[in-house]
Amino acid sequence: MVVSTSTPAISIVVPVYNEEATIGGLLEGLSSRTFAEIIVVDGGSTDRTAELAAPRSRLIRSELGRAAQMNAGAAAASGEMLLFLHADVRLEAGSLDQIRRAMEDGAIVGGNFDIRYEGGDWIASIFTRFTRWRRNWGIFYGDSGIFCRRSVFERLGGYRPWPILEDYDFARRLSKTGRLALLEDPIWVSDRRWRGSRLLQTLWIWFLIQGLYYLGVPPRLLARLYRPVR
Repeated sequence: MVVSTSTPAISIVVPVYNEEATIGGLLEGLSSRTFAEIIVVDGGSTDRTAELAAPRSRLIRSELGRAAQMNAGAAAASGEMLLFLHADVRLEAGSLDQIRRAMEDGAIVGGNFDIRYEGGDWIASIFTRFTRWRRNWGIFYGDSGIFCRRSVFERLGGYRPWPILEDYDFARRLSKTGRLALLEDPIWVSDRRWRGSRLLQTLWIWFLIQGLYYLGVPPRLLARLYRPVR
């Protein structure tokens, strides 16, 4: 359990479900390099996720669903800044200091990090370049480490209870409230979604889901196209 004697500036919220293969590495990196409140929100894992998370975080329970879990974590948080992380990402040392420095500007409402995909091969390079290009157009998702002021999060009503694209929707609404800090610091993201021979399939599904969303297809239907990786 992370214990503090004063209110931390940043609360980190990590929604999890059956993430025993990834959660330990994330929490070890966070707790060994910086001080912050770390809240892991478990959606009913059936593996050792909760057991591994409890010693290094404040573990709370929530109904399953990333949006519901992140909203529950934000409601339990004490920090004036919120950082939402996926279990399969890794931050560089000093990343939280970069958030603090960026948020010293009162006009900044939130932001995210520059995604770098793990793997070290041409596939990882393609995904990294594609995501960076997309980010320049204001398109980014939860795996980029979205952060924001608590007051802004509450004003926006948090994440909408969607089964998919809740992070994209939140990012778009966040960008309309003020300036974003698109940090150059990397956030390392697992290659597990396209590991093996699923590169073209993954790209196609991304484009299909985004296109259908723009055409007005409800997220509850789009979620049927998105294959779980756990």
